Amino acid sequence: MNKLIIAAGTGFLGQVLVHHFKNKFEEIVILTRGKSQTIDGIKYVNWNARTLSGWEKELENATVLINLAGKSVDYRYTKKNKKEILLSRIESTKILNKAVLNCQNPPKHWLNSSTATIYRYSLDKQMNEADGEIGNDFSINVALSWEKAFFKTETPKTLKTALRTSIVLGKNGGAFVPLKTLAKIGFGGKQGNGNQFVSWIHEDDFANAVDFIIEKEMTGVINIVSPEPIRNVNFMQKLRKAVGFPFGIPLNKFFLEIGSFIIRTETELVLKSRNVVPKHLLENGFRFKFGNIDEAFRDLI
Repeated sequence: MNKLIIAAGTGFLGQVLVHHFKNKFEEIVILTRGKSQTIDGIKYVNWNARTLSGWEKELENATVLINLAGKSVDYRYTKKNKKEILLSRIESTKILNKAVLNCQNPPKHWLNSSTATIYRYSLDKQMNEADGEIGNDFSINVALSWEKAFFKTETPKTLKTALRTSIVLGKNGGAFVPLKTLAKIGFGGKQGNGNQFVSWIHEDDFANAVDFIIEKEMTGVINIVSPEPIRNVNFMQKLRKAVGFPFGIPLNKFFLEIGSFIIRTETELVLKSRNVVPKHLLENGFRFKFGNIDEAFRDLI
């Protein structure tokens, strides 16, 4: 494969993908808000994710475009932050649509971030791409608007795939690092009542799934999750065992609300039951390297 473009590729997931694809593409270009430069053979090109300013020339003759742009949801849902969370996703997707349409030889395949949070809170039904039920709250409506902005513009020469990604567990980034720290200092008990499901995926399987989707030219919406959602109480129990800590103080909703306020985030990130499964990946023959949480923890800790 010739050329990979990763928009907003300097964060945790972007670097996971760079590590995975660095020997599979002749050229990798990262669109970044930082300065334009080349480091270790990776080309970084400045963009503001809102306007065309020259970066769009990099899309010419690209094999794959992956868009990871979007303000982190790990903030309090103030009016200002809600607006930035939404607009950062919509504006970057819209300007990339415009850039792709302006190309003489546009990227062959465009994979755009989305989220497994698009499905409703569920303690009963497992949500897949075919009959998963969409909910109605701020996070879900952001996801719906994001996917609408992505798909409503037709790109005849470019395949499109929305990646409905769950929590990605990684050694050096993402949500797993603070969770592991909590478990090591004795706060690795259940969060809330502990019944909520956690949909997760190991960082290697995340990268492998993206690679698989490109290879198989899969389009539409794809759930990027492990095949085994796990209840929070069991997730934390297995995490305590993995880090070797004998007990974990549970954090009920009241204490989570206080803690979330102090660190300026939202309890929804740990209390929502995400019960999501990867129907399309499995049906197309994808094999998970880390199919259950015990295997994942053994590798990550």
